[in-house]
Amino acid sequence: MQKILLYYKFTPIKDPDMTRLWQRALCEKLNLKGRILIAEHGINGTVGGELEDLKTYVKETKQWAGFKDTVFKWSDGSRDHFPKLQVKVRPEIVSFGAGSELQVTDNGVVDGGRHLKPAEVHELYEQYGDDVVFFDGRNAYEAAVGRFKNAVVPNTRTSKDFIRELESGRYDHLKDKKVITYCTGGIRCEILTPLMKHRGFKDVYQMDGGIVKYGEQYGDDGLWEGNLYVFDDRMGITFSDHAKDIGTCIHCGGATSTYVNCALASCNELVLICESCKQDPAKLYHTNNCRTTVKPGVAAHA
Repeated sequence: MQKILLYYKFTPIKDPDMTRLWQRALCEKLNLKGRILIAEHGINGTVGGELEDLKTYVKETKQWAGFKDTVFKWSDGSRDHFPKLQVKVRPEIVSFGAGSELQVTDNGVVDGGRHLKPAEVHELYEQYGDDVVFFDGRNAYEAAVGRFKNAVVPNTRTSKDFIRELESGRYDHLKDKKVITYCTGGIRCEILTPLMKHRGFKDVYQMDGGIVKYGEQYGDDGLWEGNLYVFDDRMGITFSDHAKDIGTCIHCGGATSTYVNCALASCNELVLICESCKQDPAKLYHTNNCRTTVKPGVAAHA
């Protein structure tokens, strides 16, 4: 039986390269595939493999003092959802461009928002109603297929766009509201919440465990709706058999949660397309310009 393991931990790492070597050797020994990023601020990983091997990975990773209380999340999937094993050292484990602003101690991120369990999210929402605002900490294309009801979705293509968005003035009217940030597993909110607080947002929270943990408890019968985009070849997951398609096909406007990569290799943008339009090879392009760029008789990737 195979599964996918997701985790992160913000903790000071004195020798990221030595940690990289240790993690790579451990994953190779256990025949795991996936992606692990390591920085001075901590570690961020998603790996797939046999269930017993993943349990061994968790046990051995927790033996290092800085990782002993790391929360590991389980997801359906397998080793084959990843093309290979990547273990890399980076300036940040999530690229917000905020490495110099982010402060991390043995107790975690300094100035982060208060963590709310899924039930506490509902309690706050029921108590304060419209004074509670959900703020999406992911990229706009992720939010296009799934988000919390009435959430604010910043205009972001990458995490590096958030500082620009927060400083644009477009969200100043939210600075006195109760803001609940959320992302896939929680890691992006660990960085986003101190950035927001440093820029004048007064009452900032973060969804503990992210959408993944919320979905495990409430599925599609709570405040979440749609599909959860994930960064492997699954492209998206749902929490029940009655999940809504809230995305819009770029061609016909029909409801969909399906992303494909533009058939023009040099473009490779994600295209949100319904199953019907997906059957037409001429529609597997990001724009008409992409389609006309492909010369007759020259194969494009799908």
